[in-house]
Amino acid sequence: MPNSDLLNQVSLTFVENFKEHKEDLSAVLLTDHKYLWLGSDETSTIERLSLIDANKFADHQQFRVAEFISLPAPEDQEIDIEGLAYCDYYLWFVGSHSYKRKKPKPENTDVKNFTRLTKIESEPNRYLLGRIPLVQGNLYSSCPHPQKSDVQLNAAKLEVTSQGNLLMTALAEDPHLGLFIKAAIPGKDNGFDIEGIGIYQNRIFLGLRGPVLRGWAVVLEIELEDSNPGLLKLRPIGEVKKAYKKHFIWLNGLGIRDLHVDGKDLLILAGPTMDLDGPVQLYRWRNGVNLPENVFSNPDFVQNIPYGNREDHAEGITLFQEVTGIPSLLVVYDSPAKTRLVDDGGVITDVLKLG
Repeated sequence: MPNSDLLNQVSLTFVENFKEHKEDLSAVLLTDHKYLWLGSDETSTIERLSLIDANKFADHQQFRVAEFISLPAPEDQEIDIEGLAYCDYYLWFVGSHSYKRKKPKPENTDVKNFTRLTKIESEPNRYLLGRIPLVQGNLYSSCPHPQKSDVQLNAAKLEVTSQGNLLMTALAEDPHLGLFIKAAIPGKDNGFDIEGIGIYQNRIFLGLRGPVLRGWAVVLEIELEDSNPGLLKLRPIGEVKKAYKKHFIWLNGLGIRDLHVDGKDLLILAGPTMDLDGPVQLYRWRNGVNLPENVFSNPDFVQNIPYGNREDHAEGITLFQEVTGIPSLLVVYDSPAKTRLVDDGGVITDVLKLG
């Protein structure tokens, strides 16, 4: 699909043990000092690349989440990181919080594939929502706040429960979302699936790929506070002091594939909830960080994002003006086209003019 908004293309180069995951990128974030942070939906690590020149990020450093936060399941089980955000010296990450259904394999018989389609799995590491101190481009389990000598920064996660975590336990009784959670509907079947995170001050915005309800996408807003060491709990929020606030937004029937805070606006990457190629679109939700709960919102359409035929599925966006000098976005793709793959273990991403 041609793209008149294409400003530049940038290569991302990874170390050997991550090269197989360069086609599974699902989250991206540019931070100070021009570090690019990435997550994959197939690993339990967070990746950091450094800007080499205007067209290349390399010098790959890999951080094992398990070094900073205790995982509810073995480290070889993926976290399925779907969103990254930064606020006040913390790098935040979120897993998909979703069930998954096994997919048919071309080498299998129809009988075997029929059986595979009945199998639904829930993996504990997918229910991680956590923060890790980020100072001068490095992650720490604990360190002093660079500007507040009396404040200690500590890695922590939302407390896990038998239903995943405290948020999932609260949402299980929600009148709009609870049935999808209790029925264990997989994310790619319009089930519950988090695919974006944005932070504004002390509030966390979680964008749902699904479910999309009669064409309306959902954003959850929560606040967290420390409970026990290394653990976070939900702080009551909103007029009625519930565990979360809920926003319905119209994205032309699409779900949310990523979120990014831009001032007081939320930039939304929207794409199909189901396993489809497109359309993929960018929206600006003006003053989205300050809207009341339980209202219907209509964000402004900004531009179309290119997509391919069973390839080039946009999964992550980050503001890129610090590098280009003009309003722009870096977009990373899941299942990138073969023309994007570079021999040295790299992958080509797009920089788009931000309308």
